[in-house]
Amino acid sequence: MEKPALIEMKGITKRFERVQANDHINLRIYPGEIHALLGENGSGKSTLMNILLGIYKPNSGEILYKGEKISAMTPKIAADMGIGMVHQHFTLIPTLSVAENIFLSMNNTGFFLNKKMIEDQIKDYSCKFALPVDPGAKVWQLSVGEQQRVEIIKLLCRNSEILVLDEPTAVLTPQEAAELFKTLRKMSDQGKSIIFISHKMNEVMEHADRITVLKNGKIEDEMMAADATIARLTKAVVGERDLEGITRKPQKNGDQPLLEINRLRVMNDKGLIALHDISLQLHAGEIFAIAGVAGSGQRELAEALAGLRKVISGNLVMDGANISKTSVKARISMGISFIPEDRLKMGLIPEMNMNQNAVLKEFKKPVYSTAGILRNKSIQALANRYVEEYDIKHGGFHLPVGLMSGGNQQKLLIAREIADNPKLIIASYPVRGLDIGATEAIHRILLEQRDQGACVLLISEELDEIFAMSDRMAVLCDGRLMGIRHTAETDYDEIGRLMSGTSV
Repeated sequence: MEKPALIEMKGITKRFERVQANDHINLRIYPGEIHALLGENGSGKSTLMNILLGIYKPNSGEILYKGEKISAMTPKIAADMGIGMVHQHFTLIPTLSVAENIFLSMNNTGFFLNKKMIEDQIKDYSCKFALPVDPGAKVWQLSVGEQQRVEIIKLLCRNSEILVLDEPTAVLTPQEAAELFKTLRKMSDQGKSIIFISHKMNEVMEHADRITVLKNGKIEDEMMAADATIARLTKAVVGERDLEGITRKPQKNGDQPLLEINRLRVMNDKGLIALHDISLQLHAGEIFAIAGVAGSGQRELAEALAGLRKVISGNLVMDGANISKTSVKARISMGISFIPEDRLKMGLIPEMNMNQNAVLKEFKKPVYSTAGILRNKSIQALANRYVEEYDIKHGGFHLPVGLMSGGNQQKLLIAREIADNPKLIIASYPVRGLDIGATEAIHRILLEQRDQGACVLLISEELDEIFAMSDRMAVLCDGRLMGIRHTAETDYDEIGRLMSGTSV
């Protein structure tokens, strides 16, 4: 006899104007299980969970909790029932401490922070579920993995029994991801139900108890993880569509470097040296990758090249001109474009619509504005071109881009950044959190730019991506350059040793 479901979603349907995000979905969640929601970006996974959280109201369908129908789910009702979610983009206040952020999220009967009580509670959950974090640390001082632990502890402090995690490993190193799943298994062993949204097939097969695959807003397949295979999951996720893979053409670049980085030193947000006298030469017509574990100086390097971070010493020379102190605007005009690692905090404005985001860098051009008044027809034509050329799926040009899937947000961002045929494209984790189809599309775009003569600086922690995409690579460890290698002349073992700080 099947045990009763803790949560049952029946016939859930949700539309956003012309887009059917969820189409009569039936989903059961049982006590003490880890349930994976798998599917491409835009398949309806996050929308379904936002309905469970009461953030979205379904057009039809119902939710039952322990067999009782919930008449109208709201965020408060969901929280009172013990349902909580760690979103892909964290909801922490950077300037406050860990304890202060957690206090703000709790159902407090008073107005004053009992610092010791909160810190003791944080330490208790940290120890119980292997979630090490300093209660007194400011959030901006924490790594991404540590911030995610804070989000989980927030839910535990609110007595959440059903935890939803949206793409929890998208921003984690492999080591951090392994630790996270150990923590989730401890929680499930103690009776908590875990729902994690993912697009990684190996991940769900290894760590889930059950798997539900969504495609085009419908349930395509359901299975026990023990019965899952890569072939079955691939067919459910992408259907009969063939993934062609990527092929790099032979490299063609000139002898003169496009960009010279000479003994570059920059600081991180804590006022410490993040890059120690880094020297590199990048050429037109190549993909040059930066490899390294998280926090090795990749972010600081990208922001220094884009003009967003001050150069302490050394210099940057592009096309023979010293650009070390030039503005962001000047660097854009020189042909430097930047695809940041956080598309919604630095690349796009989620509250703005597609048209507005498409023209963010170009709105002062005469073709898009006259005397300060936007020319909406020209802007619409630009957005239409991006949609057609890069197969961007969306619910409507006037809807906020925050409602789009991650893959489509990324394609919009990249379309905008390469529109003016840049000479240097700084691509920082360009496929982080994307499904296999969107990843292939983004890689193909970057390879096309390389073949057209642009230099792509690819920053990634995924060695598979680096070896598949790059012509040359440099390895950073603790802000120091460990070595530069031609991709065809090295291997995973050598690069792995360099990433760990071992000289080869």
